[in-house]
Amino acid sequence: MSALPQQAPPPEVVAILGEISAERLRADVERLAAFGTRHTLSDPQSDTRGIGAARRWIADRLRAAGDALQVAMDRHAVAPDGRRIFRDVEIVNVVAELPGAMPEARGRRYYVVAHYDSRASDVMNPDAEAPGANDDGSGTALVIELARVLSRHRCDATLVFMATAGEEQGLYGARLHARQARQRGLDIRAVLNNDIVGDPTGPFGRAHPGQVRVFSEGLPPEADPETYARLRRLEASADSPSRQLARFVDHVAAWHALEVRPMLVHRSDRFLRGGDHTAFNEVGYAAVRFCEVEEVYERQHQDPRVENGVQYGDLPQFVDARYLAGVARLNAAVLVHLANAPSVPADARIVAAELAPTTTLRWSRSPEPDVAGYEVVWRETTAPQWQWARDVGDVTEATIELSKDNYFFGVRAYDQDGYRSPVAFPAAGRE
Repeated sequence: MSALPQQAPPPEVVAILGEISAERLRADVERLAAFGTRHTLSDPQSDTRGIGAARRWIADRLRAAGDALQVAMDRHAVAPDGRRIFRDVEIVNVVAELPGAMPEARGRRYYVVAHYDSRASDVMNPDAEAPGANDDGSGTALVIELARVLSRHRCDATLVFMATAGEEQGLYGARLHARQARQRGLDIRAVLNNDIVGDPTGPFGRAHPGQVRVFSEGLPPEADPETYARLRRLEASADSPSRQLARFVDHVAAWHALEVRPMLVHRSDRFLRGGDHTAFNEVGYAAVRFCEVEEVYERQHQDPRVENGVQYGDLPQFVDARYLAGVARLNAAVLVHLANAPSVPADARIVAAELAPTTTLRWSRSPEPDVAGYEVVWRETTAPQWQWARDVGDVTEATIELSKDNYFFGVRAYDQDGYRSPVAFPAAGRE
């Protein structure tokens, strides 16, 4: 009855996790830092310094990952904004797509994202040293490594590996890409944003080598008054698509007993900070942020220097490659499960036509041909994670002998290989 599957996870995922290399991650972080600065408004022409050299190197690394990847520069012209963009600039995201192998699933897209731009103490100074090893060389190296490994293993759905620019100037690269994707009607099901994921240490001598924070929004920012009213009626403020995605991350980590586990934080992000996942949330896509548990601010957004015996600056020496590899394995496992699992069951609803001591759920069949069945899951209304599950078979209706008043319920699909979808949180319906 536990919500965690009792059988072993798919062996393909275990094999993939073994291919992730801490040494490659370390080398890529050091190379990114060696560009001196990757400030969005730094020199785009130099072959050795600045954002232009960095993005061309990232594109080359992605192309070298394999012919299966489709690598492109996602270019956007941006005018001065009176805030952090002081001249015309071309903001360029580096994007690599790995098309899905299943026709029925290929349209679904799952992103792993990191920003490759950096900044110094003065966010308006494009020339100052800004190595950005952890913020966000760590995330960028993770994206490159996952592209290298996963390009050898075709999933059912499409994977997208993206390094964005303009994050430090106001989430420009991610916002422009996400808005364009929404306009084009792209079916982006989940975005994993990795931003500051390389240093498990914190202030006061603490360390968290086995955890990474996963931030997720509760109420979607694009919801209209009618949507908010429906969410209030269902008490669904903790069951947004992004929150279900965060629970899915936790579910996968526990199933695989991974070295680095998620610390779920039911907030969209940290106080006074932001990240590229927000750009996708703003237009209605499910997105979460991975971030180390505690941050040492002397190592972020600081000119490299030594003051009173303290080393300031975002330097490679503060990135722990083993920890970063653990975060990369967590991302890889989640991506493979998402992209190989069936779609989240559509039109899930609790039938609330009459008073009854039981709970009846109905849903629409997932479109993939390898769907083997469905599970109803439930949890206490105060519990953060799904606690129990019941396999109901290959059906689109099930009745559980528990009161719908006392628990939150959901439904997920599973396929012939044991991959499970994220949970569909049901609405209330009369039929």
